[in-house]
Amino acid sequence: MTHALAGHLAPAESLTDIAALLSAYRDPPDPKDPAQRVAFGTSGHRGSAFKRSFNEAHVLAISQAVCDFRAAHGITGPLFLGMDTHALSAPAQRTCLAVLAANGVEVRMQADGGFTPTPVVSRSILVHNRSASAKADGILLTPSHNPPADGGMKYNPPSGGPADTDVTGWIERRANDLMAAGNVGVKRLAWDEAQSAPTTQAVDLMTPYVDALEDVIDMAAIRAAGVKIGVDPMGGAAVAYWKPIAQKYGLDLEVVNPGVDPAFAFMPLDHDGRIRMDCSSPYAMASLVQLKDRFDVAWGNDADVDRHGIVAPSVGLMNPNHYLAVAIAYLLAHRPQWPSTAAVGKTLVSSALIDRVVGGLGRKVVEVPVGFKWFCTGLLTGTLCFGGEESAGASFLCRDGTVWTTDKDGILLGLLAAEMTAVTGKDPGRLYQELAAKYGAPFYTRIDSPVCGAEKAAFARLTAERVTAATLAGEAITAKLTSAPGNNAAIGGLKVTTDNGWFAARPSGTEDIYKIYAESFVSPAHLQAVVDDARQMVRVALA
Repeated sequence: MTHALAGHLAPAESLTDIAALLSAYRDPPDPKDPAQRVAFGTSGHRGSAFKRSFNEAHVLAISQAVCDFRAAHGITGPLFLGMDTHALSAPAQRTCLAVLAANGVEVRMQADGGFTPTPVVSRSILVHNRSASAKADGILLTPSHNPPADGGMKYNPPSGGPADTDVTGWIERRANDLMAAGNVGVKRLAWDEAQSAPTTQAVDLMTPYVDALEDVIDMAAIRAAGVKIGVDPMGGAAVAYWKPIAQKYGLDLEVVNPGVDPAFAFMPLDHDGRIRMDCSSPYAMASLVQLKDRFDVAWGNDADVDRHGIVAPSVGLMNPNHYLAVAIAYLLAHRPQWPSTAAVGKTLVSSALIDRVVGGLGRKVVEVPVGFKWFCTGLLTGTLCFGGEESAGASFLCRDGTVWTTDKDGILLGLLAAEMTAVTGKDPGRLYQELAAKYGAPFYTRIDSPVCGAEKAAFARLTAERVTAATLAGEAITAKLTSAPGNNAAIGGLKVTTDNGWFAARPSGTEDIYKIYAESFVSPAHLQAVVDDARQMVRVALA
């Protein structure tokens, strides 16, 4: 059920007590409690100091584990250290730097305590590694779009993108061993010593990124067309980026909300009544959607700027799947220097409209499990020209076919919306309507369902043979998948497809629920039939 205040500002008395949160950061967690141990999900370790799941002890242990990983794997170049605007990110960055400096790691971080978007760290790593023999990597202090009381920590290896499970598993195990021993194995300097250490370098990470944007986006076309742009940084790490971007490239761009507030009091409440910087949520994006008619195109980004939410005058906030399809169709038609053999990467819970669009343009789709890490190698080598996931995150190649980032870039996908508006004379919403008229209009949903611990574990043992049904919502089943067709990696669940519909089911990593993703190209009623059949198939398969 949608919260009564969803889409409205939070009452003052319900806002996070930032002082209490920062005080709780010092509280020691219990390493014997699974909920208080280090646990890397698809995007690093996340938690809250109030729940003793993201505290100083976690950051100390993870930081030392990263240092140990670097030493064990011969990573000797600089480490790019960034943070977003969540309240816990700044103290976590200080803790992290104290450990890195004590271990003699050369650290490059934004000067003057500035914030650093995830894609800027990714691109900084890649640019350094083009010519240096001593490879760089990075750490980001961010819980992404999570609520204000949360903190997070991500590690990006020399590939520039999210670390794979073999890397995060190594770091997680080492960090938990350190915490279990009271962190006595952690090297640490005092903050003032770490800040003044010869290995600590405060640099300008923003300007090189801004200056390179014209390598990947046709900024001249946006300027020439006079596209009127609205941007809501949602109090995130890109807040200081938009003015320099607009000035350098002569863009008609208005930042509608330039504020930074660790309580994020300016954010409309999400569907469940919590503050969440989810730029794909119509509730969290309500303020910008109300302004849609003031701009030719507008967008918002989450706190670490790896996600995008596109607002078009024709349709309002776009469904992330719809925008991915539009972006891919436009790019494949307007990037002649891209390798003709480069494929399009998508996660297996992204819309099948992408498959239809890419197939219609004579290209190949590579379908992978959930997680942007699966696109890193392809983007780095150019075998993928685009990688995108259903949660509104994507990146793509530079105009000359070389790598831009191997992590999601919300700045990039926003500027692409302005480019396609300038070049086609149509906003992305109208371009989607044209695609839907040609390839069919998808109806898509995601539903959370309760599941017990034994059933969650059973998902990992699923096989296609456990699905005995021959039809889904009245159509013949064309595939039953427990591994992704693009790379044969386990999906941790099940996907079943027909010619005009599909569903995927996979358990949550943190809650006793499983998620059903479903899509129909027939009707809302057919979509409901897909969901009903999906529940029954999952029930039988797990029995």
